[in-house]
Amino acid sequence: MKKEIINIEGMTCASCSSHVEKALNKIDGVEKATVNLTTEKATISFDPNKVDLFKIKEVVEKTGYGVREENAIDDVQLIKEKQLKALKIKFLIALIFTIPLFYIAMTPMINTIKFPFPKIIDPMSKPLNYAITELLLVIPVIIVGYKFYTNGFKAIINRSPNMDSLIAIGTSSAVIYSLYNTVLIANGNMEAVDLLYYETAGVIITLILLGKLLEEISKGKTSAAIKKLMGLAPKKAIIIQDGVEKEIPIADVKVDDIVVVKPGAKVPVDGIITFGNTSIDESMLTGESMPVNKKINDNVYAATINGNGVIRFKATKVGHDTALSQIIKLVEEAQGSKAPIAKMADIVSGYFVPIVVIIAVIAFVLWFIGTGDLGFSLKMFISILVIACPCALGLATPTAIMVGTGKGAELGILIKGGEALEITHKVNTVIFDKTGTITEGKPKVTDILVVDGIDETKFLQLVASAENGSEHPLGEAIAKDAHNKNIELLDVSHFLALTGLGIEAIVNGANILIGNHKLMEKHSIILNVFENKFNELSEAGKTPMYVAIDGKLSGVIAVADVVKVSSKEAIKKLHQMGVEVVMITGDNKKTAAAIASTVGIDRVLSEVMPQDKAFEVKKLQSENKIVAMVGDGINDAPALAQANVGIAIGTGTDVAIESADIVLMKSDLLDVPKAIELSKKTIRNVKQNLFWAFAYNTIGIPLAAGLLYLFGGPLLNPMFAAMAMSLSSISVVTNALRLRK
Repeated sequence: MKKEIINIEGMTCASCSSHVEKALNKIDGVEKATVNLTTEKATISFDPNKVDLFKIKEVVEKTGYGVREENAIDDVQLIKEKQLKALKIKFLIALIFTIPLFYIAMTPMINTIKFPFPKIIDPMSKPLNYAITELLLVIPVIIVGYKFYTNGFKAIINRSPNMDSLIAIGTSSAVIYSLYNTVLIANGNMEAVDLLYYETAGVIITLILLGKLLEEISKGKTSAAIKKLMGLAPKKAIIIQDGVEKEIPIADVKVDDIVVVKPGAKVPVDGIITFGNTSIDESMLTGESMPVNKKINDNVYAATINGNGVIRFKATKVGHDTALSQIIKLVEEAQGSKAPIAKMADIVSGYFVPIVVIIAVIAFVLWFIGTGDLGFSLKMFISILVIACPCALGLATPTAIMVGTGKGAELGILIKGGEALEITHKVNTVIFDKTGTITEGKPKVTDILVVDGIDETKFLQLVASAENGSEHPLGEAIAKDAHNKNIELLDVSHFLALTGLGIEAIVNGANILIGNHKLMEKHSIILNVFENKFNELSEAGKTPMYVAIDGKLSGVIAVADVVKVSSKEAIKKLHQMGVEVVMITGDNKKTAAAIASTVGIDRVLSEVMPQDKAFEVKKLQSENKIVAMVGDGINDAPALAQANVGIAIGTGTDVAIESADIVLMKSDLLDVPKAIELSKKTIRNVKQNLFWAFAYNTIGIPLAAGLLYLFGGPLLNPMFAAMAMSLSSISVVTNALRLRK
């Protein structure tokens, strides 16, 4: 099977992507096709022996949508920016013409307040001027909103009506009916001036354009995350060629080349060390803050940073095969996969539009047969379509989502668009990354134990002075602790970093050794006094180090990545909400278990490689769980993109933030349960809005069809139909605004 991703143009709602997806899955030879509305991409697995990519693209075009050829990431960003700018201009043009149109339409109806009104277009004395002015004002609005008509009617022709279809039918009905009445006015029927609904079309188009604009602004810049990931890899590499070091472009590095990496430089490709010892900062890949000691036959990975030693390694994976490239690929695939959300209004509109049209046609035919009056029957037809105008339906979801996301921003919870907000209320499993999420991500001194007779302050002064020359995060944590306690550091006359062991230094004439068992054994230092305590600290997930001064064990100093203050309370609240909490980390089982027991997590996924984090998310999703992933590192980006909802910590990397659906700006884990609660309240509000939007139509459509008139009751005039439609819009917006409280 072959897998391809193609770009699709012209999709505006869930029913569009659903229609394309169904068409693609019907093709003989296509195993599976998923269409993502947000990324505007289709991911297709197909048998190249049965069908080719040309045929697949042809099917997309036959469904009424376009196929855009793949561009470079910069080009895609440029296209998106141009589209956003064009949408802003369209909205402003629509607004400029809709404001006077609305004023002209509404002012004559308000007799009690004397607003200034030009006599030349007075509806009582100059009705034709009045009608033509409204027509001239609505034309530019219709022109800037032309895509609603082209997409909407095309969708009807393709038997897949969508939200654009509702907008197109609703506004077209208002305009056609108004044009009909303008002709009547021109023929001397002055009463027809009360039956103009040009402003209805203008206001609907302007409001929908505003919604589209806000939706585009809130969309995550998916390609920016991938662009940043690509920027991590170095552009050049040094290889050994004919016994001489030579700098070449990274694209020219081949498998089995011998690559040289100097201290502080980035590793260009994946490989196995053949010469040298060093420590490598793999935090951009694994998320773990502690550098990893490396020796001959150990693996190194592209984009990680070499520490204090020169190494040579044999390239094993280059180009698209490196671990970093695999992470980039995972982010692209996860972002391109189908979101498990469908807009409620779009689903209902698939049934609603044809039903309304059928009712309107049936009513028209029956009344024409019964009365023989074409004008009367047409009035019934138009009344049904006007009252079924999608203004409330179009506003129901976006208004609640706009208010919900606005409230989230006030609370420091940035939600990237409606989809994230819609799915978050269903979350029943939250995965937390450990480092930088549950923990601070910065090592701190947690324990200082000294031999009897040794002053703790003097002990810390000597240890911190020795470690001050180290670039290792553990050493930096000790030096920082001394600085915070206002301890003055002493001069160091000798310093040596011993890879895999610790450090050796001479401070103020004293010989200092700081490190592990092996370092102490190498110098024949007896450890009996603190050996049990050392093991206890290790069990607790801390990193303890022995300290020997002038050949004698003097104490133990322990450093750990401490748990955030809010972690335990946040996890407790999630448990109270019935949400399962999982911790995922690249750290060892012992350290992971210690942190998990501290904060109350029952399920731990430890020693998980970066490329496997997204796979672990997939495994949970395969258990029919709605998963939210909370992380802060580059290594979390694929998992954040794969999860139903990706939640990034605001202090995390740009890539993590851009891959996520929700960003917690305060880096407070208590905002995770807050985000879920906000989503629940917003979705409840959306459902209420949709209920009221349809309630007006359910009651109004039979009235517009003349049901009461048939039994001697009143006839619903299109003017009252438009009023009912306006009331439904007002109730929807008012209800959405309650979320602000």
